[in-house]
Amino acid sequence: MHEELGAWNDGAGIDLETWISSEGSFSLAVGYASVFWPTFVVFEDYILREGFNLGSLRGFEVALSGNKRGIETVMNHLHIFDIQHVGCADLTADKVVLLGETLTSIYKAKLAYEYPNRPCQVNFHQPEDIENLEEFEISFWQVKVESDDSRWTTL
Repeated sequence: MHEELGAWNDGAGIDLETWISSEGSFSLAVGYASVFWPTFVVFEDYILREGFNLGSLRGFEVALSGNKRGIETVMNHLHIFDIQHVGCADLTADKVVLLGETLTSIYKAKLAYEYPNRPCQVNFHQPEDIENLEEFEISFWQVKVESDDSRWTTL
């Protein structure tokens, strides 16, 4: 972003807020709000992103033999790469890492606020090959006491 912002004003540059007010749109802001402050729902004993696919949930329940941690992990994952369109020209590892770390903090705060009695683990997966941009993903699952239900504690 440094180079992109620095190119403005005949090389004098601009800050992020000025850039957003010059290049952004309210339609995009509304769309990003759904990613950066998503709506979560409790369904049965799961915490999931609103709008989940029930058929997918049931399929993962079978495929993962009822492993609730694994089911929530896969149902709640988001590839950072997928936030924008395929072939987005300004996709870089530093941007993906910044977005993933930011989303991790946001999800931790929002889940803790909304579900104080159902603690969640938020994970930002970063592949060994930092140039493998499609593999960066964030996900979350509920942390349950092992004696509560052992299906929650294994992946």
